[in-house]
Amino acid sequence: MDDDYDEDRGWDQDMGDGESDGGEEPIGDPQEVLGECLEKFSTPDYIMEPGIFAQLKRYFQAGGNPEQVIELLSQNYKAVAQTANLVAEWLILGGVKVTEVQAMVENHLKEMILKNFDPKKADTIFTEEGDTPAWLTEMIEHPTWRSLIYRLAEEYPDCLMLNFTIKLISDAGFQAEITSISTAAQQIEVFTRVLKTAIANFLQGPEDWNKSVREVAKMVCHGQHTYVYSQVLLAVLSQDAKGGAVVKRLSQEIVKCAQESQHDVTPITMALNGAAGYPQACQALTSMLSRNALNPADISVLFRNYSALDPPPIDLIRTPQFLELLVDALFKPGVKLNVEHRPKYVYLLAYASSVCETWPKKGVASSKLVNKEELKPTEKAVDKVSTICSTNKGSTELIVELVTLYEYIKVPVVSVGVVRWVEFTVLESTYFQLCVESTPTHLALLDEVAACHPLLHPRLLNLLITLFESKQDALEILVQLELRKMLLDRMVTLLCRGCVVPVMKYLKQCWISGETDISLIRYFVMEVLEAIAPPYTNEFVQLFLPMVENEEITGSMRGDGDNDPVSEFIVHCKAHFTTV
Repeated sequence: MDDDYDEDRGWDQDMGDGESDGGEEPIGDPQEVLGECLEKFSTPDYIMEPGIFAQLKRYFQAGGNPEQVIELLSQNYKAVAQTANLVAEWLILGGVKVTEVQAMVENHLKEMILKNFDPKKADTIFTEEGDTPAWLTEMIEHPTWRSLIYRLAEEYPDCLMLNFTIKLISDAGFQAEITSISTAAQQIEVFTRVLKTAIANFLQGPEDWNKSVREVAKMVCHGQHTYVYSQVLLAVLSQDAKGGAVVKRLSQEIVKCAQESQHDVTPITMALNGAAGYPQACQALTSMLSRNALNPADISVLFRNYSALDPPPIDLIRTPQFLELLVDALFKPGVKLNVEHRPKYVYLLAYASSVCETWPKKGVASSKLVNKEELKPTEKAVDKVSTICSTNKGSTELIVELVTLYEYIKVPVVSVGVVRWVEFTVLESTYFQLCVESTPTHLALLDEVAACHPLLHPRLLNLLITLFESKQDALEILVQLELRKMLLDRMVTLLCRGCVVPVMKYLKQCWISGETDISLIRYFVMEVLEAIAPPYTNEFVQLFLPMVENEEITGSMRGDGDNDPVSEFIVHCKAHFTTV
């Protein structure tokens, strides 16, 4: 038996043997060993357990009876695994696809493991046995079992066996799958590899970058050590001329996510952006950012520093959180700033958004150059438009201010303030109840913003989607329908300004979900057909053509021949594109 065991045993050849060069390990009290072994041999299907050979060896070394162990193992053999295999074969013979049968078995096994998993027993694989089982190495090659490990790792973050398996998965090259696994944060080697993959994916410009940022942020914000480690790494990478700005944006988005999770990361941010070299500005900024609120005293300190001959680096006040607080203070309707301090708010926002700094190259003994050419015009624009926005004016009252608004809305920071002002205004529950215009002035301004500032397109679309999906139960049904048509007009305008794919994806989703009135989908399709002309991109065609071909949507829009817009679009797409 010993000879056969030495030749055939697999990964457990060192498990429990305790063999030394001088001979066999003492087995302790033989009667106690026999009792333990007989108890295990009496359990169902113990002959199928991976540790069977080690227990047999212990049993025989303690003087166990071969006939007794054979009888126990055979009597308690229930053939559960073999029966499952037999049922699977019957299903396949009955016509069920092999892949479906495999999925049934795997899903049932996953449910059973999730239900009965014991982290302490799992840890004995390493603490008692001392080696990596071959079945674990094979297991991580399959996506089904990797997903099981991820779920278990989230539920049992302190399990040694699961942490080790996560490292095995990372070593095997599947680190991209571990982005959302907090367990990876407990192992610096795995965490570094996963973070590197996540940053690389973000630099490639993923389509759904918001989701990508959220996954990275969840992992980075797992603990203080992972946050500091990641932000230091990103701070170093952001200094690179190639891609540094994108990395800095990622770092700022992670800060935002951390703040949303109620983490005060201001001291870390200040330490990494060089604020410590400017103690007055650092103290003022830290005070406001930590409380997420501005105050006149700290604003006055920053104003004195940045209006001096040798101001601190502009990056200190280009912190997104600080800029958002300034925009809200100046453009939010109803906010009253002290007349004496208001110019300081305006100055700081204009300075942060318009001044350009040029730093000398390494080895060149000269001070930084500060270009303030745009500061005065920007300051004037912010002052005039914020004065209009901070007062509660209705759409009719705004007509006299349109010339000023359209003149200054071309200034980027002013357009951001205008969008924020419009958001605050139109999201009021009573706004559309009191509005008598077919196109409210506030929303008409968004068309001009869309024309001047492509970078604000995602924010504009999110606002329009929020309004489109909002409940306007106080309005009559027909009025609600006209309101949504007006919002669709704004989306079509956004589409015509270059925000094509995001708008098309949203409306296609509305159509597929069936939750949007088909007449609105028809109206959108008609408006788009009137606005577009060849050539088209393949992505646009794949999104728009199914809606155009749908009889329920465009059936009433088609003529007898091929001269109507619907038929012309379909014919053109069929001739120039391969549709799926």
